[in-house]
Amino acid sequence: MKWHREENIRDMPWKGEPEPYKIWLSEIIMQQTRVGQGQAYYERFVNRFPDIFTLAAAKDDDVFKYWEGLGYYNRCRNLLATARQLVNDNMGCFPGDYNALLALKGIGPYTAAALASFGFGLPYAVVDGNVLRVLSRFFNSETPVDLPEGKNKLGSWAQLLLDKKEPAAFNQAIMDFGATVCKPGVPLCNQCPLADACEGFAAGNEKRLPIKAKRLERRKRFFAYLLIEVKGRYWVSGQQDSDIWRFLNQLYRVELPDEGAFTDFIPDSYQELSKWKYIALAKHMEIYNQTLTHQEITMVFFRLELETQPDVKGGTWVDKASMKRLAFPKTINLYLEAIGF
Repeated sequence: MKWHREENIRDMPWKGEPEPYKIWLSEIIMQQTRVGQGQAYYERFVNRFPDIFTLAAAKDDDVFKYWEGLGYYNRCRNLLATARQLVNDNMGCFPGDYNALLALKGIGPYTAAALASFGFGLPYAVVDGNVLRVLSRFFNSETPVDLPEGKNKLGSWAQLLLDKKEPAAFNQAIMDFGATVCKPGVPLCNQCPLADACEGFAAGNEKRLPIKAKRLERRKRFFAYLLIEVKGRYWVSGQQDSDIWRFLNQLYRVELPDEGAFTDFIPDSYQELSKWKYIALAKHMEIYNQTLTHQEITMVFFRLELETQPDVKGGTWVDKASMKRLAFPKTINLYLEAIGF
């Protein structure tokens, strides 16, 4: 707390924010997101949806457009559901009770603790990756932080250590400390006011901790996307995909066995596409890559102009102006920008 008061200069637009709506937005946006990226999204989102009533009344497509690029689109869906629930059932107010917060859609223990402590001054420890790292090193804990045993143990320690009189300040202090001093990879132990008491530092384990048990394996996938045009109208999938990028629009997609298939890809070789009469086919030479949590996607794009609209299920035909208002995955947006959309 002394470090927090005297040395903590980490600045974020939501820091010290007392309004539960903005605390909630910042926590949902910052999950799985770097601060630099998340800050821009937060400010843009708050400018467009300044209160919970504006958000609840907004069209789904509009909200997803502002969420576009953040990933984890189910968070956005839950955000809308919770906003509408609170407006309809609780006059737009968040409950000042941890268990009631936890019962809201899309709010887990971390976000409920953040809302409870930052919004209502309640004594609940916020346990994010920064906190897990600080405590793992300080207590020289070998228990993997990505397993329930490790999360529960360190979470209970965080709750015991919490300053019950100033829970919001303490939670902010330990999270900022993990982000700026007890950093991932190479911590700044020579600048650390806790170094003399840190068991991990004494044992020489500060760079090795925290321990993670799971090794992330990403599935490699290869997509050919087709921008299909008929007389100035373009086919988009709508928000129907139950695979990846759920709730976003996509172009017509063909999954290929490997990257080598990009070179030999011809629409005629695919049963549905072979029925189409096309005027022109152009390949965009750049190959795009996008890494998701559990998948690595490699993509190539084709522009296909047809004589007549084929019967393609699961989507709709829109003009160029309408496409600009739709939410697409980041890589599809990069492609559309590259060809002048």
